Amino acid sequence: MFERHFWHRRLIQAWDRRSIIWLMGVRRAGKTVLAQSLPGADYYDCELPRTRARLADPEAFLQSSRGRMVVLDEIHRLPDPTELLKIAADHFPDVRILAAGSSTLGASVRFRDTLAGRKEEVWLTPMTMSDLGDFGATDIQHRLLRGGLPSFFTSATLPEREYQEWLDAFWAHDIQELFRLERQRAFKRLVELLMIQSGGIFEATSFARECEISRTTVSNYVAVLEATFVVHLIRPFAGSARAEIVSAPKAYGFDTGFVCHENGWTSLRRDDLDPLWEHLVLNELQAHVGRDPIRYWRTKHGTEVDFVIARRGKPPVAIECKWSASEFDPAAMKIFRTAYPDGASFVVTADLSGAHPYTRTYGPLSVTFVSLEDLIASLARPGDDSQSLRE
Repeated sequence: MFERHFWHRRLIQAWDRRSIIWLMGVRRAGKTVLAQSLPGADYYDCELPRTRARLADPEAFLQSSRGRMVVLDEIHRLPDPTELLKIAADHFPDVRILAAGSSTLGASVRFRDTLAGRKEEVWLTPMTMSDLGDFGATDIQHRLLRGGLPSFFTSATLPEREYQEWLDAFWAHDIQELFRLERQRAFKRLVELLMIQSGGIFEATSFARECEISRTTVSNYVAVLEATFVVHLIRPFAGSARAEIVSAPKAYGFDTGFVCHENGWTSLRRDDLDPLWEHLVLNELQAHVGRDPIRYWRTKHGTEVDFVIARRGKPPVAIECKWSASEFDPAAMKIFRTAYPDGASFVVTADLSGAHPYTRTYGPLSVTFVSLEDLIASLARPGDDSQSLRE
C-alpha cells in the first residue's frame, strides 16, 4: 500500500478545523485505500448490512467511539447519512469522522442537509506530482497516458477495458443510485464527447444535437458531471474589457487517461503533449487551490491565456502551460497584461522539473518560467502545505 503523504497531511489539517471531514472524489481515485491507511482509524464500510445495523442508533455508536478516529466509507448507503454526522458535529466533537463518497455532499437526493458550518471538505483529485513521488514514478508521459486513478496508473498494461467498466459502474452506482437519471445511452455519449473535446469551449447546443437530447437536458447532465467531479467547467475571467468572453466556460475531462482513451490514443505523439500537460496543470491547481479561483481568459478574437488564478482582493495570476519552454509565445500574455497590469505571470513547463525558475522580459512584460512543483509553491497561501512539494 502506497502512503500518500500530501493527502495524509491535508486530512490532519482539515481535522484541526472541524471534527467532520467529507472526502470527495471520483470512483477509484483511492478514497478507500487512503481512508484505510490512516493509522489507528476505525474503518466501517457502510455497504455492509452489519455496519448499517450498528449505525442505526447514531448516539450509541458515537458514544462508543469517543476520542476515536472513525472512517465511514460509502456513507451514502445509510438511509439518512446526515443525521449521524450532524449529531457527531454537535454533540460528539471528540469523535473525528472521515466520511467518504463519490459525490459532493448535498448533490444527490440521498442527503437532506449539506452540513454547512459543520464539516471540512477534502477533494481527492487524480494523482498529483506529490503522489508520483510516493508511487516511486518519474515518467510524466506515463501519467498522462494512463491517467491519475492509482489502479489504472500502476496497471502492467494499458487498461483499455477498465475505462469502459469504470463508465458503466459510474452510471450504475453514482448516477442511478444517487441521481436517478434516465437515458443511459445519451448520458454516456455526452461523457465520451466531453472527453474527446476536453479543454474546449462548452456550448450545450452542439452536444444536444450529437446526443439527440435537448439543450436543457445537456445542461442538467453536465451539472451532475460537475458535481461528481467527472467534468470541470472553467469559467472565464473578465473585467472591463469589451472584447473579452464573459460567460462561455471551457469543459475539461477529469483525467488524462480517459481523455486519451476516448480519443483512441494508445501512445502519445508530440502534438498530444501540450493539451495533456494543460490538463495535468489544472489537476495540480485544483488539488492545491481548489475550484473556485481557477479561470481562463479569452478575447472574442481568440487570444487566450490558459489559466488565471483570481482570488478575491488579489491581482490576477496568469498561467500559460507549455510542454517545452521554447514554445512560449508572449503575444497573448502581453495583451492580458495590458488590460490587467498587476499580478504575476508564469509559464509552467515540463522541461524544467528539478531546475530553478528563471525570468524573461518581453518589453514591459516579465514572465517567470517554472516547473509545476515551483508553480504550486509560488501560489501557496500562508499556512497551507503546498510548500511541502519542494521538500
